[in-house]
Amino acid sequence: MIRSLTLALLVSSAVAVGAAYAQDMISGEDAISARQSIMKSFGASAKVGGGMMKGEIPYNPAVGAMVIATINAGAHSVGHFFPEDSKTGGDTEASPKIWEDMAGFNAKIEELQSSTEMAMASPPADLDAFKAAFGDIAKNCKSCHEDYKLDKN
Repeated sequence: MIRSLTLALLVSSAVAVGAAYAQDMISGEDAISARQSIMKSFGASAKVGGGMMKGEIPYNPAVGAMVIATINAGAHSVGHFFPEDSKTGGDTEASPKIWEDMAGFNAKIEELQSSTEMAMASPPADLDAFKAAFGDIAKNCKSCHEDYKLDKN
């Protein structure tokens, strides 16, 4: 099971990092698709991290580090995929508020980057340390979603 989870996170990380390299060439619906892929990597990481926090998945420091590294990679790339021509289309869930308050949106991304960088600088060795680090990361994700994601439900 740990191998499957690690493989899923590695693939998600590759998507996030690969998208970052292509950022200058992507616009419109391609930008929407790229940021959605990064968000999916966040979701996969959150599922694994949350599972470890709840005791549904045994805590493993290497997997915990991969969860944090995946979110960190996405945090450093996702902000580049919100060009003006990507406000609509592609079944986007991005709120128009992003483009109305790009400075505030970028500040949220910087908060996520900071929390993931701190966690990477001192990798959680045990479940309690992971819960603290991942809890801060998850709060940043939730805060951004509350302010900048459309409620499509």
